[in-house]
Amino acid sequence: MDGRSPDSPVTSQRIAHISLDEATILWRNADVEQERRVAIYDLIEENTFKPVKSAEKGAKGPYHLFLGVRDGRLAMDVSDQDENLLETLLIGLARFRRPIREYFAVCDSYYQAIRKATPAEIETIDMARRAIHNDAAELLLERLEGKVETDFATARRLFTLICVLHIKG
Repeated sequence: MDGRSPDSPVTSQRIAHISLDEATILWRNADVEQERRVAIYDLIEENTFKPVKSAEKGAKGPYHLFLGVRDGRLAMDVSDQDENLLETLLIGLARFRRPIREYFAVCDSYYQAIRKATPAEIETIDMARRAIHNDAAELLLERLEGKVETDFATARRLFTLICVLHIKG
């Protein structure tokens, strides 16, 4: 523990609760469900999230975040601890279509490899998966610039959840 209180300015600029628009998700297999659970758990355990406009208006975290897709855009509803909506951030998803498609393809290969490939083959596929994930996280950081102050690890986990929202079966 670093000695900061849970309400200190540094630790309050974070996501305390996250949920996904389940109506957006039509289907997910056990592997994807595990990815979703891990991403949410890791995100809640450690993240940096400061919605710029809300913070400028005096809003304090920790925040509740609801992710969904509306009209082809990522909708991020940011609420306070009492679940009062502070703002909705809309981010175009067009630039994410390719990374999402590539990520799904390499994840599918990875899940298949885990069951029957050599450790070296699994490692090669996992390196490709991480590279796509990292590039997409960088893209998300660019798209959030001026809207949310966050870090790379948080962006990576958010990208995982964006992918989960795009599963169509």
